[in-house]
Amino acid sequence: MLQKQTYPTSQTVNNSDIDRAVQYVYDKWDDLTRFYPEDSDTLIGLPRPYVIPSPKNSTGFAFEEMYYWDSYFTAQGLIVSGREELAEGMLEDLLYMAEKLGAIPNGNRYYLTGRSHPPFLTSYILDIYKIKQDNKWLKEVSKIAEDEYDEVWMSDLHPNWRNVFHGLSRYYDVNVIDELAECESGWDMTTRFNDRCLSYIPIDLNCLLYKYETDFAEIAEILDDKAQAEIWRMRAKNRAAKVSYYLWDEEKGFFFDYDYKNDKLSDVWSLASYYSLWSGLATKEQAEKLVDNLDKFICEGGLSATSGENYNPVSSRYHQWAYPNGWAPLHWTVIKGLEKYDFNVMAEYISLKWISTNTQYFVDNGIFREAYNVIAPHEKPEEGLYPPQEGYGWTNAVYVDLVKKYIN
Repeated sequence: MLQKQTYPTSQTVNNSDIDRAVQYVYDKWDDLTRFYPEDSDTLIGLPRPYVIPSPKNSTGFAFEEMYYWDSYFTAQGLIVSGREELAEGMLEDLLYMAEKLGAIPNGNRYYLTGRSHPPFLTSYILDIYKIKQDNKWLKEVSKIAEDEYDEVWMSDLHPNWRNVFHGLSRYYDVNVIDELAECESGWDMTTRFNDRCLSYIPIDLNCLLYKYETDFAEIAEILDDKAQAEIWRMRAKNRAAKVSYYLWDEEKGFFFDYDYKNDKLSDVWSLASYYSLWSGLATKEQAEKLVDNLDKFICEGGLSATSGENYNPVSSRYHQWAYPNGWAPLHWTVIKGLEKYDFNVMAEYISLKWISTNTQYFVDNGIFREAYNVIAPHEKPEEGLYPPQEGYGWTNAVYVDLVKKYIN
């Protein structure tokens, strides 16, 4: 077991450099904050200020809108930065779009409304509830989340035809185009789906929906509705059983995306499997095997999004969500999943690797990146469909969240 091995509990990193990097993040929040309460051209007006991923910079490219799954990870950093009001406001913006549009779009642009993003709404709600402690508010907003669960992620009809295989869901897009469905996965672009995203039951999405079901059970308990809590627990148990039956490879000890059209598992090892730890879906035995397989992803600068054994420099070109790139939200998800199952030594080891990579890049370049080349941390990451981004919302957020726990 990896947990029984001895891992270094510190990386080569200077605390004064970390302090400067944290201050950079604190100062950067205002630069990344936007407030447009009215529609403007393609931009969807939102009632509260929000954080964008990256303003226009040396690449000439920018993300000047709010994105769904980015916002959840960004909120983790806002909360530890003392910016709870901004984090809460961003949640209210997501809820506003869910009611206005019938779904939370990929981002607040009208041309992004044909797809959504990995769903983190219930997790975000419970994080803000811990701050607000307002049961009336919780009841109101959880109803919006239930509608999103039912009408978007569990719909078996176009334009939200995601529930396609024994109650398990896929990523989708209103145009029914594989490439755009892959954009909904957030992994745009990746080797995970072999350019056939619509044909796959993704492990991360179904772990996220399992998390919705357990979150709804928790919310029902808070609101003293024990019967409803039990219904949601049974739904979660049913999903976990199906995910384990179809997406778990016992011989390899790993969850893989499932090609339901051809009845076979993907051969791509990806960090998406570790959503099963973050969500709590994995059994104790599965968790142990998953942790044993983490060595496939551990590199000098952190975790690669996919295993190096799947890497082909020709076919992997423009697949930025793959080896050799490492991403902040994937590190955060893996680390929180390891903590949940008490693999705390490994969680600290990976955290310090990632903190070290981010800090050293900041010292050398004065910025954080959207993604890093974890094989050669001083070099630029593998490029995707757009230039590598600076900034960067969720990288900043995950950095300060991990520093707060593992350095301070």
